[in-house]
Amino acid sequence: MTLSYDLYWSFRSPYSYMVTGRLAALERDYDVACNVRPVYPLAVRTPEFFEQQDPLWIRYFMTDVFREAAFLGLPFRWPRPDPVQRSEGEGYRMRQPYIHRLTHLGVAAVQRGRGLAFLDEVSRTIWDGGTDNWHEGDHLAQAAARAGLDFAGMAAAVDADPAAFAAAVEANQLAQRAAGHWGVPMMTFNGEAFFGQDRFDQLKWRLEQQGLQRR
Repeated sequence: MTLSYDLYWSFRSPYSYMVTGRLAALERDYDVACNVRPVYPLAVRTPEFFEQQDPLWIRYFMTDVFREAAFLGLPFRWPRPDPVQRSEGEGYRMRQPYIHRLTHLGVAAVQRGRGLAFLDEVSRTIWDGGTDNWHEGDHLAQAAARAGLDFAGMAAAVDADPAAFAAAVEANQLAQRAAGHWGVPMMTFNGEAFFGQDRFDQLKWRLEQQGLQRR
């Protein structure tokens, strides 16, 4: 029997990028299905979260993300440009065209049955340091093609009905909170939440307890 779990995931989260390759390998090697549920990052959903942080938080965070990527053996650089824009006057409370489009494209990929593959390819493009101006040219189209998707068709669908895609993201965000947390990456299996890329091994352990089988 194929096991399944939900994945709440953000294109702006370095930790989401760090776990996606392992999740893709898990689905490739084992009889398990990942139900991808893209969400907007906290900076967009709850900008006040960052406005109220102790200054030590960002210092530790910026140390930890580079350290964790090195520990995992993953190439890593902060994206150029950042998927979430920030200004001195408005902070994150400003128009956010990059992250909204990325997240909606993620929903379109899910609708086409290639959600995890799209997340894997696009997050590498954004986060692995090999691509400047990932939002320009055909970088995203190439990532979609590697994931087995027609980028032009996805983009056309998103452009034709942005409200429907925004509603799908909102539904994911409500389901995420109902499942027990607000952060990403977050995996849920049998009503249990696993928050953070460092919970991958615990997720796999739970799946194994329920009969996870190799393909």
